[in-house]
Amino acid sequence: MDFVEETIGKYEKFINPSMARLFRFMGLGSVETTAHGWIITDSDGNDYIDCLGGYGMFCVGHRHPKVVEAVKKSLDTMPMHGEVLFNRPMADLAERLAEITPGKLQYSFFVNSGTEAVEGALKVARLATGRKKFIAAKNAFHGKTFGSLTATGRDMFRTPFQPLLPNFEHVPFDDVAAMAAALDDDTAAVILEPIQGEGGIIVPHDGYLSAVRQLCDKHGALLIADEVQTGIGRTGQWFGINHDDVAPDIMATAKALGGGIVPIGAITATPDAWKGLIEAPFLHTSTFGGNQMACMAGLATLKIIEEEDLLKRGSDTGAYLKSGLEDIAKDYPAVIKEVRGRGMMVGIELTKEGAGGMVMSIMISNNIIIAYTLNNPKVMRMEPPLIMPKEVVDHVLTVFREAIKQTNDAIDDL
Repeated sequence: MDFVEETIGKYEKFINPSMARLFRFMGLGSVETTAHGWIITDSDGNDYIDCLGGYGMFCVGHRHPKVVEAVKKSLDTMPMHGEVLFNRPMADLAERLAEITPGKLQYSFFVNSGTEAVEGALKVARLATGRKKFIAAKNAFHGKTFGSLTATGRDMFRTPFQPLLPNFEHVPFDDVAAMAAALDDDTAAVILEPIQGEGGIIVPHDGYLSAVRQLCDKHGALLIADEVQTGIGRTGQWFGINHDDVAPDIMATAKALGGGIVPIGAITATPDAWKGLIEAPFLHTSTFGGNQMACMAGLATLKIIEEEDLLKRGSDTGAYLKSGLEDIAKDYPAVIKEVRGRGMMVGIELTKEGAGGMVMSIMISNNIIIAYTLNNPKVMRMEPPLIMPKEVVDHVLTVFREAIKQTNDAIDDL
């Protein structure tokens, strides 16, 4: 048995046989072995252009040398913190987040994933306000642990695990009137993604987040910005909420913060929101959260984004990508309903759900990795590294146009 079949066999026997079948069906029949920049190489030596970007994780690309250097330095000194002495990389990263986050966000607690960051944010809000009610958006995705799953707005993920946490209400996204009707003096917090990622790259109208901010202030509720996917430069700003010039009370980040090398997430909040943890700092703890290696990777990542001007590069290249996709959409309205997004976070909504599988299969067969969003299989997502050059984007657009053309020819059969 060769390396690939042996690996797939282990997936079927020890991980999940349905996952293995799905991968095979989508044409994913090889094993990833190495990666650099925007390229993933498989066990057969094939190079794939990574337009999925680890669902937003690889903002600075795969294995950026400066992140690798920072992690190696930590391995040579102290990769994991000893828990009881002061941890300088964690202190430095918390300071850096306070500098780049909007408004009065100041204090940070470090975790290992996006769902952990959301869980912590919900706890911070309850502790600060003494209230129990939360408002989230329909079609939202905040994670799959119990608290974050309760905030997530898709029944497919929620129903098998009912009953979830009480006192959560979901309202339509980008609907100020619905939010105003739900928000009251019993509300602890509103939690929103600045752009709904897994919901299909849904960008709210200008002013929506500002209006929600005002409603929260009116009722003494906190605003939680879930920046797990939109944060750390993905949308062309440090954070997605910056586009509306809004400052939340609590922010959750993860994915790109670790430079695509070490998992790390953060809960960052204002002094007022953090007051419960200041009074009792051990009400929320994490064994691995804030370890030296992850924090050094985070510091290196933020420095790279500044030094390489990746906010502007990502904004410019993202606009270039979106414009090219819009041109394809105009030529094939029977296949593409809409193109939307900000920066290097772009969604292509197709007219039929079955078209997504065909487009994805054609792209992968041409060595370009894309996928659809979890909440909406009609929406193909592109979230390439911010470092991807425009000439690579040109190649992606050429292949995507051909994939849409072939899908258009078969649209009646899908």
